[in-house]
Amino acid sequence: MCYCLEAAERAKQSLNGCDIYSGCCTLKIEFAKPTRLNVYKNDNESWDYTNSSLGGKPPGSDRPALLQEPPRAYGPQGNAPPYGDNRGPPPYDGGFDDYMPPRGPRGADPYGPPGRDPYGGPAPPERFGRDPYRGDGPPPVSPRGPGYGPGGPPPPPPGANQQGSVMMAYGLNHEKMNCDKLFNILCLYGNIVRIKFLKSKEGCAMIQMGDPISVERAVSNLNGAVFFESKLQLGFSKQAFLNDVPQPFSLPDGSPSFKDYMGNRNNRFTNPEAASKNRILPPSKMLHFFNAPFGISEEQMKKVFEEKEASPPTSVKLFTSKNKSERSSSGLIEFGTVNQSLEGLALCNHVPIPNPSGKFPYILKLCFSSTGSGGGGPGRGGPRGGGY
Repeated sequence: MCYCLEAAERAKQSLNGCDIYSGCCTLKIEFAKPTRLNVYKNDNESWDYTNSSLGGKPPGSDRPALLQEPPRAYGPQGNAPPYGDNRGPPPYDGGFDDYMPPRGPRGADPYGPPGRDPYGGPAPPERFGRDPYRGDGPPPVSPRGPGYGPGGPPPPPPGANQQGSVMMAYGLNHEKMNCDKLFNILCLYGNIVRIKFLKSKEGCAMIQMGDPISVERAVSNLNGAVFFESKLQLGFSKQAFLNDVPQPFSLPDGSPSFKDYMGNRNNRFTNPEAASKNRILPPSKMLHFFNAPFGISEEQMKKVFEEKEASPPTSVKLFTSKNKSERSSSGLIEFGTVNQSLEGLALCNHVPIPNPSGKFPYILKLCFSSTGSGGGGPGRGGPRGGGY
């Protein structure tokens, strides 16, 4: 409980949408209806920091410090050596003074070793889809470097450039893009918290991701990508978070201009185990698909893209499995150009496919493949996991 309304507002603004661990355990903070919090004893479940007469020691007072002293080799931002600002779009006019040029590329994240094949089955009754990332493997290494623990480095000193979790996107095709299509592309690089299209500037959107590292991954891999006849330009925003928009305006396709994706089951970095299954790759002509109905044919897979008015794939390859208990299919889809692959990802990622032997549909999952990007050997290049 905060001492005053101003303190509660500051706490909500600073913490709402933040991740306790990098890429997962996202906080959602709202004001409570009770006007007073009553605490009757100080113990592990409740504590009144203004009344020591209730007894007990402060929680964790006997524990050693969790975090080590941060190394001094880092620059003023505390989280990495300085990078050049030679990537990303030039500054924009039009009243958007919260744009920050992106930092240089960071490379693929050091996620854990491959685990089991990330197959999924039909969706449960309460929601489409099923989280396919259920392989083995250790939690991902902290992308902020050793010595900081899961919370990351301490905040930079006042006046330093703080790199937040909000990203600016320019150059979107106003007629063809919406929140879900943008989510379908960006979810490959980190959790999405909120997406907001700006009414005052067509083709411009703001995206709040789970952490700054996710924004860096998206900027490094997607900045300059071309799809729907438009060139995407990404960069950091100075804004710390996106507020809820109670009454969003409608986009040309009739969908809302604002969506909250916190808790969305299609986020792929919801816990360390799920995050370790993702491969961070740039766009390529080849898409890896999984969680399709078992026994789906190449023609049926092509029809999925045709029904969404995406460019038809030039080829589809289905993976065969010796495991007779498998309940879903996976494979590779190749397009004529990288642009067509990006458009197919935006239109068909997370599309429901009817389940021929059940009530609930399969939710098709797509991601870029290293087979088509030159970033891998003969492997299948999808989420980490073998045994197809």
